[in-house]
Parts: sequence; structure tokens; C-alpha cells
Amino acid sequence: MNNIFELIHTEEIVQRIHKLDVHSQPKWGKMNVAQMLAHCSAFQDIAMGNSFPPRSLLGVFVGRMAKSVFYNDKPLPTNMSTIPSVLIEDKKEFERERANLIQKVKTFQKNGPENCTTHPHPFFGKLTPEQWGKGIFKHLDHHLKQFDV
Repeated sequence: MNNIFELIHTEEIVQRIHKLDVHSQPKWGKMNVAQMLAHCSAFQDIAMGNSFPPRSLLGVFVGRMAKSVFYNDKPLPTNMSTIPSVLIEDKKEFERERANLIQKVKTFQKNGPENCTTHPHPFFGKLTPEQWGKGIFKHLDHHLKQFDV
């Protein structure tokens, strides 16, 4: 499984983000491309320890059993529900959101696993830095595929 902490995988993600443009259309889901970038950026904030959404009640009961979905080799399902705090519904500016996400992805990789959050994921609970690294790559890959890049 690819891991965002490995520079080669970070570079791949950044190159794919650069292929997006303001007119990129989703293959599924309700978010436009700028909202998707903002969503990924907000999710990145959780992994970086800059945002601490509370655990969901459902996550407390089933998150631990389901957490391998976040970092295993299987693709994430399309139209999967998301954490309410990273659900983006308001209008966003594409170029600003793209630059913001690229900066966060590069910073996360540069800071390395030792600076990954120890705060639990809002649904899956406690994750190791390796699980976060794989999950972040998988989440970004999922949304880039959503926009066909």
C-alpha cells in the first residue's frame, strides 16, 4: 500500500492535484472540484493534529472493527459517508484550495510519521502513523480518481 510519508507517493499525489482544473467534473458525489480540495485539506488538518473533531457514537462502537478500510489495499467505496466537520458545502475558490492542499500534503510528508497526530480519528479511533500515512494516501487517491486524475 502506498504511504504519503514516502516522498515518491507524495510527489505522485501533488502531480495529480496539478492536473485538476476549475472545470474538472466528478464521476460521483456532490462536491465540485474546489469543495473536494477543501475537503481533503480539512481532512489533512485532522492527520496533522490541527483539528480535533469528536468521535462519533457510531465510530466508538464499530470504528475499531472497520478501521482497516482506511488503510488497506481495497479502494474506498464511492459516495461513502464522511466526517461532518470535513463536509464542505459552501463555495470555495479553486486555486486557493489547490495551493492550500498541496502545501499541507508536502508539510505532512516532510514532518514525517513522528509528527503525525496521536489524537484518534473521529470514526476509526486510534491509528498508528503508518496507518495514517497509508490512509491519507488512500483518501487523496480516492478523491483524485473521483475527478478522473
